[in-house]
Amino acid sequence: MKQGKNYPWLVVALLWVVALLNYMDRQMLSVMKPAMEVNIAELKSATNFGYLMAVFLWIYGLMSPVSGIIADRLNRKWLIVCSLFVWSGVTFAMGYAATFNQLYTLRAVMGISEALYIPAGLSLIADFHTAKSRSLAVGVHMTGLYVGQALGGFGAAAAAAFSWQVTFQTFGVVGMVYSVILIMFLKEKDKGGDTQLTAEEQPKQNKNLFKGLAALISNKAFWVILFYFAVSSLPGWATKNWLPTLFAQNLHIDMATAGPLSTITIAVSSFIGVIMGGLLSDRWVHGNKKGRVFTSAIGLSLTIPALLLMGFGHSLIFVVGAGICFGLGYGMFDANNMPILCQFVPVKNRATAYGIMNMTGVFFGAFITDRLGKSSDAGSLGTDFAMLAAVVLIALAVQLYFLRPAHDEYADA
Repeated sequence: MKQGKNYPWLVVALLWVVALLNYMDRQMLSVMKPAMEVNIAELKSATNFGYLMAVFLWIYGLMSPVSGIIADRLNRKWLIVCSLFVWSGVTFAMGYAATFNQLYTLRAVMGISEALYIPAGLSLIADFHTAKSRSLAVGVHMTGLYVGQALGGFGAAAAAAFSWQVTFQTFGVVGMVYSVILIMFLKEKDKGGDTQLTAEEQPKQNKNLFKGLAALISNKAFWVILFYFAVSSLPGWATKNWLPTLFAQNLHIDMATAGPLSTITIAVSSFIGVIMGGLLSDRWVHGNKKGRVFTSAIGLSLTIPALLLMGFGHSLIFVVGAGICFGLGYGMFDANNMPILCQFVPVKNRATAYGIMNMTGVFFGAFITDRLGKSSDAGSLGTDFAMLAAVVLIALAVQLYFLRPAHDEYADA
């Protein structure tokens, strides 16, 4: 099966479900606050809820570079399987949480386990796909994240129909079962991940680790990618964690309605955006090596007016229209981050590089999540959302001016 010409797309299909579960399990909490605060009184404070959301991001961010280093050196199949099983177990355990401190601890553990997935998953897809299909493959995989985010928006409705405890328990079991399916069908791309190092080979492996990190640190293009990726993560995480609340406030509707409305709007438009961005990028790059950069920049430019409308819009057409515009743009951006990285970083260091990017982006996300929690309590959530348009404009300028790839596949000399 591994040798078949269609297996690279089967890898995408298998990891698509993992991506869906990854975002759904973390997203459900953002819309289940009203149901959970009945049993856990501390969640009535938006500031406390912001702390709960932020601890996941801080831990997730700290683990991301470690996860990338591990993925570049060990078997990514087993890393993905273990990651999925553990975070699904945490989701299941959240259904039994009775105190704020228990939820806080479980979210921290979820941050560790979920961080192991993205660098391993994206680097595996990038290895299986050539430059002709890489952006589209990454884009299709990213749609799993968006679908998971959309399904997570139904958490409030599921909690109302059953209970928030049963909702967490059910999806935790689903993830643990799917990890068994991955064991049977997911394969590692040949890179020596199954080989055990001998005592004589271990020092050389350690030396290669530091050499790889040094190569990344000295790579100017990587620092540019790191900067614009991190800055663009501010509105990305803001919409993931606080858009349901903003929709509820601006449209004066309850969370059971605002949750699905916001997450589905973003998810459907992002789904379209990553497919558009993947197809456009894979074609454009054949005639212009900056085609991937230009496609990503078009996506970022669409998020600027969207953030302004999100912040200041108070009618359904403006708010939903802003969500659609943001999703389309951010999807185009998302589909090209790993393919652009492949233009500047050799294959053996890509998971590490993406892990560092993920860490920096998530730290920015943790900051904005905490900041917007306080904004919500102060009644200025919409204004702060609109202000994010300015930082995206800076990221866009840096990306266009400094990134000048010479090829579409970096070959390590």
